[in-house]
Order: sequence, then C-alpha cells, then structure tokens
Amino acid sequence: MKILVTGAAGMVGRNLLADPRAERHQILSPSRLDLDLTDAIACETFLLRERPDLVIHLAAIVGGIQANIDAPARFLSDNLAISLNLLSAAHRAATPRLINLGSSCMYPRDQERALREDDLLTGALEPTNESYALAKIAAWKLTQAFGREAPGRLWRTLIPPNLYGPYDRYDPVRSHLVAAAIAKMEVALRTGAAEVEIWGDGTARREFLFAGDLADFIWSFHQRLEDLPETLNVGVGEDATVNEYYAAVANALGYHGAFRHDLSRPVGMRRKVMDVTAQARLGWGPATLVGEGLAITVAAYRRDHP
Repeated sequence: MKILVTGAAGMVGRNLLADPRAERHQILSPSRLDLDLTDAIACETFLLRERPDLVIHLAAIVGGIQANIDAPARFLSDNLAISLNLLSAAHRAATPRLINLGSSCMYPRDQERALREDDLLTGALEPTNESYALAKIAAWKLTQAFGREAPGRLWRTLIPPNLYGPYDRYDPVRSHLVAAAIAKMEVALRTGAAEVEIWGDGTARREFLFAGDLADFIWSFHQRLEDLPETLNVGVGEDATVNEYYAAVANALGYHGAFRHDLSRPVGMRRKVMDVTAQARLGWGPATLVGEGLAITVAAYRRDHP
C-alpha cells in the first residue's frame, strides 16, 4: 500500500514510522521543504501525482498552553490552511482511505465526566487553546464531509488525549506537560537546583497516551477503517493530576528535589479525560502503562539530549 504520512517528523509520525509494520508499505513522508502544506497548489500537485492509497494526516502547528496563548493567529490560520489544502487535495485525488488526527482540545471545556464523541460542538471551548481547537474542529468536519461525498470512501478522524513518548518536544515553556516536566527536572538534576516549578496548584487532571500506542492503533486498523466510526476517541480512559504526573516523572528520572507551585501561570481545563467505550468495542486498548512509558521516554530523552 502506498501511504502518505504528513507530519512524519513529529512525535506521532516518528513513532508511526519506527513501527516494524511501516516496512510493509511504500511510505511517502515528505519534509516541509519537500511539500509545503500551506501551499494549496503544491498539495494538489503532490496528491494528483502520487495518488496514495491511504493518507495519514498528522501535520499541525502544535505547542503547550503558553505557545497557544502567545500565537493564537498562527495556531488558527496555519492549521486551517494545512488541513484545508491537504484534505481538499486528497479529495480531488480521490484518495480512498484517510486518517485525520484530531485533538481532545476539540471538546467543550468544564466537563467533569469523560468526554464522548457526541459531545463535540455542544459547548464553549477552552480559551487558552481555542484557536488550535477551532482548526482541528474544521479539519474534523472537512474529513467527515469529504468522506461522505464518495460511495465507499473511508475517511476517519481519531481523537487522542495528550500524548507523550520518544521524539517529543522538550522546551520547558512551549511543550506539553510530561515533556516539560522531564526537561525541567533533568536540568535540575544537572545543575543541582533544589526545586522545580509546576504551573498552577497541580490539581488539574489530564489523560496521557503513549505515542507508540497511538501508532499501534493506527497500524492495527489502517486496513480496517470500515470497522471504525467516522469519529473515534483513542485513549486510556483514565486521568491523573498534574502533581501525580510530576511525581511519576520524578520517579522515572531519579529526581528527589522539591516542587514549587506558581499559581499565576495558566493551567487550561480543570479536567480532560475521554470516554473510550467505542474503542473498547473494537477490542483494542493501550498496552503501555505510565511507568513503563515514562521509562522509555526518559531513556530516549537522555539519548537524544546528552
């Protein structure tokens, strides 16, 4: 099968291509220099020339809370352009199978229960990442609309929770929680700092999925897209507090210092955990426990950041 993977240089893309099952296929993984997804003509030319059997759309401009607050226009405009151009080109090329990667930030804010697929578009979004969420929602609706326009076309959107794993981005300010915690504690270990800062009071709850498990789901179902609903949560279905994640990262790193809470920092949604009932009906669940996943992630971080 000829498969186009956008965003192949990102965390999910690199985990996807590192999986041995990738070797069974002809993988197209153009870099930004090879294919500018913000260029509609370039996208259409590439898709019409290559005509992949499957597109796995992972590309996006991503970042943590502060990055979203600092550059809302870019998170909205660039991500809108990327998905509109790629999906429109795939539509014109009559791509039969497509997997679009959504985000749990697409869901309404202030939900205390687990987020179900039918909760989408039922409430206000979290303001700190609203721009990114709107772009992801638009990509989801485009995937849905284009997928319905041609009989037999199998276009699906997968919605994961927060992700962590090898090949993550480790900027302490601009990265997501687990990667930021690893980077900050590793610096503390190397410099002898007595404490590490946690944004907020640490009681906000999050769900994290190991990126390798998301890659496993994609490879497990890429030839069975007819078994998937149009929109599907792919996650763990359990959450933990920010403080608990920091404690788990400290254990994986061997960090024994203190933590200091900065209550002036933004924390985003108070709770974000997804309902994985539909996923469970497929007979799939993530194989990697948090402790194991963090050990793998820390080893990869130390290998790549000596």
